[in-house]
Amino acid sequence: MTKLLEVKGLTASYGQVRALHGIDFELEQGGITTLLGANGAGKTTTLRALCGVVRPGGQVLFDGKNIVGKGPEDVARLGVAQVPEGRGTFTRMTVEENLQLGAMTRSDRAGITRDIDKMYDHFPRLKQRRTQQAGTLSGGEQQMLAIARALMLRPKLMLLDEPSFGLAPLVVREMFEILSALNREEKVSMLVVEQNAAQALALADQAYLLETGTIVMSGPAKQIGADENVRRSYLGY
Repeated sequence: MTKLLEVKGLTASYGQVRALHGIDFELEQGGITTLLGANGAGKTTTLRALCGVVRPGGQVLFDGKNIVGKGPEDVARLGVAQVPEGRGTFTRMTVEENLQLGAMTRSDRAGITRDIDKMYDHFPRLKQRRTQQAGTLSGGEQQMLAIARALMLRPKLMLLDEPSFGLAPLVVREMFEILSALNREEKVSMLVVEQNAAQALALADQAYLLETGTIVMSGPAKQIGADENVRRSYLGY
């Protein structure tokens, strides 16, 4: 398979505090990769570094282009969409206005209209609430809206930060089923940061385990999930 993302020696700092210590990982075109680790391991910082929110060091090749030094808007224009932790919906805007905002880098009005209809096909509950303010949606519906808004960019890669955060177990299962279907149907590659290791490993092809800004284990998701230390520390059995 073709490599969509190649990360080599990625570093990132907050002031004088180094958060990432030269990590290497890659993601295949059409694949799903998950980053696992405890709070403070550097997972969210990795996503922020990739999309230019935090200034990275090292090399980040996206679709063959080095994107280190590019700002968030430039990275988005290349086809990288982020679904941030806490969903990040614009609460005073309607569902449909949020979707339109997701396409702000696009100028093809007819295509945008078609894609909004496609999002309503993927997420029927959003269609029922298209004129409703995003802030009045349930947590699960807001997460669906955040994912749909990111898809309006027509991204090659989606960065998802804790998509299960704050959601009930039944909603979490539904959310991961939706992500799996979107990967198959829309051919969108995904890099998923997730505390729910069992769900993340079931979704992903490849997995990387981060500890204090360093990758300590990597491999196929099934293999990582079968590791005894991972099971005890992250899966609870």
